[in-house]
Amino acid sequence: MIVIHHNPACGTSRNVLAIIRAAGETPVVIDYLAEGWTRAQLLGLFAAAGLTPREALRVSKSPAAELGLTDPAVADEVLIDAMIAHPVLVNRPIVCTPKGVRLCRPSQAVLDLLDQRPKGPLYKEDGTMILDAEGQAVD
Repeated sequence: MIVIHHNPACGTSRNVLAIIRAAGETPVVIDYLAEGWTRAQLLGLFAAAGLTPREALRVSKSPAAELGLTDPAVADEVLIDAMIAHPVLVNRPIVCTPKGVRLCRPSQAVLDLLDQRPKGPLYKEDGTMILDAEGQAVD
């Protein structure tokens, strides 16, 4: 089973979802902007992915700076509280598979979480090739 914490307005998130589906998987898609987050959920995801709340904080295209969260002195608990209040503050997409949990930025980071690679070619949201026609990674 694959779960993707997804923002449909995000190009990287849409691309990761497309890669998962191209690999033949039917993931559970959680629109976290609509669903929101719980403290336990965030702590569990961050621990499983090896992320700190600071590393998971979305700074661009979010209210992080306006809320004063970009200051390194802001405590993790404050960041978690803000992420619960403003779900867009969590960077995305976060993908959970039996192989692990990862913040999949850039989008090709999802490839290591899949049982089989999709056939290519596949491209990132900026048009850069990720996989060639044989499904081999392009660096």
